[in-house]
This record gives sequence, structure tokens and C-alpha cells, in this order.
Amino acid sequence: MDATFIQKIRSDFPEFVFKPAERFSFRMPRTIFVNFEAEKANLLTLHELGHAILGHTSFNTGVERVKMERAAWEEARKLAKIYEVEFDEDFVEAKLDTYRDWLDKKTRCPKCGLTRFQDPEGNFHCPRCENFS
Repeated sequence: MDATFIQKIRSDFPEFVFKPAERFSFRMPRTIFVNFEAEKANLLTLHELGHAILGHTSFNTGVERVKMERAAWEEARKLAKIYEVEFDEDFVEAKLDTYRDWLDKKTRCPKCGLTRFQDPEGNFHCPRCENFS
């Protein structure tokens, strides 16, 4: 990661604290964890900053999580133009695929393999294995 990049981000967003970590993440209320040595570190930092700017705190359903990730990437796209960071569409889609794959795996019923649905509280239900009469 370019040192001037993180200095500029810290200067422009003093309300957030950027701390070194192995994994990128945003933790409320104001901490963004950054792996300064990672591939595409600048872009990933902008993604986490996107979560922070958008006030992402939690989600109840897998679909909500995927939507939050997409929204943070869209915010990162805007920031990338400002900070002259290459917005790598293939990289972003690969990152989003990890959440889509996670959701696909979570929705598969472990008993019968059918796709389950998730209620607003986040509980999964299988229409084949559960009695809905």
C-alpha cells in the first residue's frame, strides 16, 4: 500500500481509525482494519471505508449481507475515482462471488439438498423437510 494513500485517507476521514490487521474489516463505531501488505490493499481499504461511510452495522439475512457487500463496493467505486485507485471489476466480482457462494452453501438443506428459504430473523427453513401445514 502506498503510504501517501493511507495518509490522505486518514486526513480526509478523521472520524475513522485505520489499524493494521491480517484481514480487512470494519467494526463499529469507527475502526477500519487494514492489511497494508495485501494485494489490492488500496481498493480493499476503500471497500471497508465504504462500509463505514454507509454505516453498515449488521444484517439479519444472507441476502442483506450480499446487498451490503455490493453497496460497499459501489461506494468504493466512487472513492476509487477520487483517489485514483484502479477499480478492478474482475477482482470485485471474485470477492462478491465468495459471498454468493457462502449464501448458496448456507441455503442448501443439509438433509435433502433443497434450497431453503430464510425468514426475516435469519432462520433457515426447508419446504421439504419441515411441515408447513
